[in-house]
Amino acid sequence: QVQLVQSGGGLVQAVGSLRVFCAASGRYRLGWFRQVPSKVREFVATISMNGDSTDYEDSVTGRFNISRDNPKNTVHLQMNSLRPEDTAVYYCAATNQIGGFLRLRQQYQYWGQGTQVTVSS
Repeated sequence: QVQLVQSGGGLVQAVGSLRVFCAASGRYRLGWFRQVPSKVREFVATISMNGDSTDYEDSVTGRFNISRDNPKNTVHLQMNSLRPEDTAVYYCAATNQIGGFLRLRQQYQYWGQGTQVTVSS
């Protein structure tokens, strides 16, 4: 059974930085999504299996960085220059698919428990 355990996040003032972590029970294609109340879960970033290719949602490009440590089966999301509109519950996601740019939540089969990120103005 695939398990994704998240940590990190928290509260920060605008333009500050936070980091969220996800430990997977195996090696998978991984990504991050976020969700605010009454809205659908939206794509944030994804990284290829070997870590050499990344993809970001437009509003976080240049501010967020996704990376992975394959020996440890972990993925990290470094979030810089945070804005109040980045406030959300962030979810780590894993998929059995390998190729392509996987931006749709339906393409991911496994989810972490969620981590709150709050950015105050």
